[in-house]
Amino acid sequence: MVGLVLISHSLTLAREVAELTRALAPVPAPVAPVGGNPDGGYGTDPDRVREAVRAVDRGDGVVLLADLGSSVLTAKLLVEELGDPSVVLADAPLVEGAVAASVMAGAGAPLAEVVAAAEQARAGKL
Repeated sequence: MVGLVLISHSLTLAREVAELTRALAPVPAPVAPVGGNPDGGYGTDPDRVREAVRAVDRGDGVVLLADLGSSVLTAKLLVEELGDPSVVLADAPLVEGAVAASVMAGAGAPLAEVVAAAEQARAGKL
């Protein structure tokens, strides 16, 4: 099953989005919420994102969804650093994209379909 990493500047926000995906997906996908800096404030910690990718990787790929600014940059840099085509940053809104991706991943869809579902959520095409 494809895993999801939800990256936000706020750990509280990332956790709530993760909880929403679990509540709305008939079969919950592996989801790891990540947010905040090492001091507990707002920000993004690349090491936590890296750990989250490892935590949800079940061998079918990992989709990263980020909220804004440095979260997106952190995700992009991690994808480049890993050089692994099975770790993909979706160009999608965090909440809508996470829900759409979770539903597809829980249904057993392959990585490309999970990413496409997340990205289609931007246009409301679920």
